[in-house]
Amino acid sequence: PVRRRPLLQKEVAAARRLFSGMYTTCSKGIGRSAATLRRGLLGALLAYLLTCTGIAMFQDHLLYYPDRATVAEMVAGGLAPWPSATDFRGLLAEPSAPARGTAIVFHGNAGHAGHRQFYVDALSRHGLRVILAEYPAYGPRSGQVGEENLVTDAEQTIALAHGRYGGPLLIIGESLGAGVAAAASARARAAITGLLLFTPWDRLEHVASHHYPLLPVRWLLRDRYDSTTHLAGFGRPILVVIAGDDRIVPARFGKALYDALGEPRRLSVIEGAGHNDWFDALDDAWWDQAVTFLLGSSR
Repeated sequence: PVRRRPLLQKEVAAARRLFSGMYTTCSKGIGRSAATLRRGLLGALLAYLLTCTGIAMFQDHLLYYPDRATVAEMVAGGLAPWPSATDFRGLLAEPSAPARGTAIVFHGNAGHAGHRQFYVDALSRHGLRVILAEYPAYGPRSGQVGEENLVTDAEQTIALAHGRYGGPLLIIGESLGAGVAAAASARARAAITGLLLFTPWDRLEHVASHHYPLLPVRWLLRDRYDSTTHLAGFGRPILVVIAGDDRIVPARFGKALYDALGEPRRLSVIEGAGHNDWFDALDDAWWDQAVTFLLGSSR
């Protein structure tokens, strides 16, 4: 038989020391790596929670950008304070001939009503009286921002205009104003002839999730502006206008709102336009078709 050389005690001890050192070194390295990983995860979690807390606390500053101005600063170009300078709710423009109806415009989240005179230029040519409605906390008005405040105030503006002028009454909303217009129109449905929504969304949470995909915006948002729910069963002509290259309220959210609406409804897609330059693409013929559809049999 072949005789095997037995391992010497010194060789065995050396091997044990070698492997013991390697084990100790690896254990220390793994321990340090695990501690570093834990600290990194805790830091990331803390940053995430702080971000969520900040957005929850300061979300009004992310959604509303009011410009302050006096009534005197806002009245220009033939616009008059409405219903008066002391009880200011917006700006009024009368057409040169007797008005065939009234249009109330609810503007977007930035600036103030005086920045939207281009609606007057477009609509007055079609015989419409135009009211550029102002929100609480915007322009010269006092109050607080927030969905309930803006929608309740818009409902009061609609009721006041309908009481003064009767019908037909068109409601126009732009961006955030589309959410305000949808909610207020649902409450004042009986007074309204038609609804025109520029660059709207279906639900605000969908737009917020698009811009903040890693945050639980559904749980953080106070203001919902759920236009899909508000306009279910509305039963009045609705024209939805979306900008094809809109990066603030991507077109798919306006299309989702349109798809959820009942008849009568129309969709207008302004190809190549963004969220803030769509107006330049609309000519007088477009406005004529829009007004004709929205007034319907009330013309």
